[in-house]
Amino acid sequence: MADYAAARENMVESQVRTQDVTDVRIHDAMRVLPRESFVPAGKAYLAYADIEVEHAPGRVLLKPRDVAKLLQVVRPMPGETALAIAAPYAAAVLEQLGLAVTRCDGDDLRAVPAGPFDVILVEGAVGKAPASWLNALALGGRLGVIERDGPVGKACVYVKAEDGVGRRELFDATPAVLAGLEIQHGFAF
Repeated sequence: MADYAAARENMVESQVRTQDVTDVRIHDAMRVLPRESFVPAGKAYLAYADIEVEHAPGRVLLKPRDVAKLLQVVRPMPGETALAIAAPYAAAVLEQLGLAVTRCDGDDLRAVPAGPFDVILVEGAVGKAPASWLNALALGGRLGVIERDGPVGKACVYVKAEDGVGRRELFDATPAVLAGLEIQHGFAF
């Protein structure tokens, strides 16, 4: 029988805290949530490894460090509303932090529930964040997403202000691009 409590503690100490994730609320939430329950039983042994773990066809849990870093940068606060897109583990962490979470796990991830949301978090990469996600942000809302069009993606945070939406790149990451959210390259002269 695996000692998942020890694995959770090791994950936080060796993969999260060492990556400049300093929000102890995130540490505490990740220490108590059974990450192995978000993957198929046959992959439970991978839940705490420093890899993306497939939880459904074409869907992964981000590496623990990546999801923790995205969570920290979107600064989730108790009482806020959140949208978790293809993100079952991140949704559970957000709930543990006291946010009201709506989950979006359907076939068309561009079609999100009506906002506004204070926080939107995505587990998996996209070519570029769809306008529908940015439109679902509340004023001051933050979107944490990995944009990828090549071998390495960039984790980004988008913040909605009165005069528009700003974007900042954070760190490199390599999860697979979610189906239907790839960049469509065209032919140009």
